[in-house]
Parts: sequence; C-alpha cells; structure tokens
Amino acid sequence: MRTHAVAIVGSGPSGFYAAGALLDSTDPPVRVDMYDRLATPWGLVRAGVAPDHPKIKSVSGQYEKIAAQPGFRFFGHVCLGEDVTTEELLERYDAVVYAVGSQTERRLGIEGEDRAGSHASVDFVGWYNGHPDYVGLAPDLGAERAVVIGAGNVALDVARMLLLPEDDLRPTDTADHAIEALAGSSVREVVVCGRRGPVQAAFTTTELRELDDIDGLGIVVDPAQFPDAAGDEDLPKATRRNVESFRRWAEAGPAEGAERRLEFRFLRSPVQILGEDADGPVTGVELAVNRLETDDDGRVRPVDTGERETVECGLVLRAVGYRGVALPGVPFDEGSGTIPHTEGRIEGREREYVVGWIKRGPTGIIGTNRKDANETVRALLADLTSGQREDAVIASAEEVEEWLSERVPDLVDLDGWEAIDAHERAAGEGGGRPRVKVVDRGDFMSLVRERM
Repeated sequence: MRTHAVAIVGSGPSGFYAAGALLDSTDPPVRVDMYDRLATPWGLVRAGVAPDHPKIKSVSGQYEKIAAQPGFRFFGHVCLGEDVTTEELLERYDAVVYAVGSQTERRLGIEGEDRAGSHASVDFVGWYNGHPDYVGLAPDLGAERAVVIGAGNVALDVARMLLLPEDDLRPTDTADHAIEALAGSSVREVVVCGRRGPVQAAFTTTELRELDDIDGLGIVVDPAQFPDAAGDEDLPKATRRNVESFRRWAEAGPAEGAERRLEFRFLRSPVQILGEDADGPVTGVELAVNRLETDDDGRVRPVDTGERETVECGLVLRAVGYRGVALPGVPFDEGSGTIPHTEGRIEGREREYVVGWIKRGPTGIIGTNRKDANETVRALLADLTSGQREDAVIASAEEVEEWLSERVPDLVDLDGWEAIDAHERAAGEGGGRPRVKVVDRGDFMSLVRERM
C-alpha cells in the first residue's frame, strides 16, 4: 500500500487537527503538506487570541508536536489563487483540505460604518497581535471613550485590551507597535453594547471574571436591565454564573476613583455611526433601545422600541462576528459564508474537503475544531481506502518542493518557521515575554535566509 499525499490549505487549529489525524493513519499511510499564505502557522492562536491569555495560546504546543511528526511539511508564503491553483494541487496530491477559517467581518449594514475611527474587530485584533495584514491600521486612540458593538468574547477581548494597564501589557506578546500605542492611549472608558439582554450574551464566565482582576477598572451595569433573580435557577449553569457576575457589578456600582471604566449596555442596537459631516471621523453612535420578545419557536429576539440614545465617542470597534471568504475555484455559499459540504466532503467535487470555520461557520472554541476535523478526516480516509486512488500517479515530495521553489521565491518551510520562532522567543526573554513578534515580510525572509 503506497503512502498517500494530502495538501492542507490553512495552518490554524482546524488544519493542524486534520493533519494530526491524517498522520496517525496507518491504513492508508498519509503524508501531509500544509500551506499558508503567511510565513507563520497557527492561525488565530497566533493572530486572534488575546495576548493576555497565554494559557489559551499554549495549545500551540500540540501543533508543534504534530509538525515534528515524520511525513509533515509546512510551506508558508503560498497564496492559493496567486502562487498556486486548486487544479495544480489536485494534480500533485490525492486530496486537498481547505482549512482557511473565516477571514473577514460580518457587516453591520448601517450608515457611517466605514467612517475613520470605525474598525472591524478582526482588523483591530490583527493589529495588536502583529498580523502582517493589519500592522498599518494605526487606530486613533486619542479619544477618552470607545464603543464596542457586540456581546461575545471578541468584544470583551478588544474592550479589555483598550483598558489594560501598561504593566499588564508589557509582559505579553502584543506586537510592539500596539504596546506603544495602547500605552499612550487616551481611552479611559469603553461601552460594550449588546442587542439582547445579559442572559443572551455570549461571553464565557472565565472572561467575565477576569475583569475583576484588572487594577483600577470600574465596571458599570444598569440594575434595571436584569431579570428577577428568582428565575436564575432555570438558566443553564454557565449563563447563571454570567448573570450573577453582572448582577453583582450592578449592585456594587463602580469603585470610587476608578482610573478606567467598562460599561455593559444591553438591549441596544447600533442605528448609525455618527460624524460631523459625511466623510468626517467618528463622533458617536446612535443606538436603538430594544425590548425582548419570544417567538413561536422559543427564540428570544430583540425588537426596536423606537426609542433612541446617543453615545459620544471617538472610536468604534465592530465585533459582531466573523465571515468566511470565497477561495478561487472552490464552491462557496454566500448566505452562510461557508463551503457547502456533506461530512466534510465538498459538494459536487471529488478529492476536496473542508474543516473548521469555513466548514461550519465561526462557532465554538479552539477545541471544537478537533471533533470537526476528525469528521472530515474519517470521510477522506474512507475515500482513500476505496481503492480508487491506489494506482494514481502523484508528485513526489521532492517534485513538490522543486515546483514550489520555482513558483514562490520567498517560500518559508518548516525550518524557516522554526528560525522565526526561535528568534521571536529569544527576543522576548529579556523582557519576560513569551515572544517579540516579527511583523514584516522582509524581516521574516531575512531570518529564513540567515539559517540557510
């Protein structure tokens, strides 16, 4: 039985979990080549997880173990549709797995959304995490108040990053340019707006409770926005704990003399992002005041009461979700922002598969991607063992590497990434940081060529 070859496009958690499951296969044996358009792997673990959450980032240790297995290779700086095509990959591999995640934002669709000072959370998160696509964002942090639109963990992450004391920022792997900007920021108040109530908010309990550990932070919650505590026992455990935190903050009120302030404002939907003229920067957000109604299916939905309120601010961060982007030559469902599939097999295609957020949408936590990837890998291995590919002729590992070297002058292999990784970790040691991130493509390549 020959060793089959699989290409994985994307190097985030779902891609690595798929790689691990494939490399564990002995019937049939499989080798894996992982592609990414960036020089660095790990996807949102590197460029999406908040820098003050090192325990979550430590999952990258699992990916390092997968990458160290025989039969695994990494190829960075390879862009599908520009450097290589889907058809060219299918000529050289028995199967191709797309693990590209959800790379852009969900739009609000309101007036003023694109004003200067209004940013998608995906851009802002990429900026402070040193993602090469977003290092030039340069958000204006000169205003005292910012508004974050959204009621999930990403909204909480960006709010917290704006309010963390400098002493809490410095020991993290926040990109250097962002540390300097955030340390000099004038933002002292962040208002987090959710369109439904505290019971429906998607924050995790751990993230909420971390707010109590931030020195000098006052947390503001309106007691009028809470249901009677008598109904708490009917809530799911996690929701009940969240509501208990909100109620505790509401009853206590913000600590006197707090240096920074975080306000949760529920039952609010943005109507427009305001400015002094059509092209002017953000001066505020107009919010609709909602009430909750339960429909026939038992779903709780917000309904606009017609009442309006305005929050003055100089910065707006839109954190209402991520959305997938179509890949060249690959089927795509515009409605869901995902690749249509059945158990990971792309509909209407042979030998093409999908995992992660581009498969199911931006839901779940990092670990959710393992179960998701395993489902797809089971389908892929079943197809390989059907015998249809046993006599297929594919490119050898050496032929693939030669082909890529001709196509991509700035190709980064696994040794190249390890050189970058070692440099970043060493640079962080003196300051007690996990790493100091390299953010420039030219600097990446200098490190790669130095180790040659």
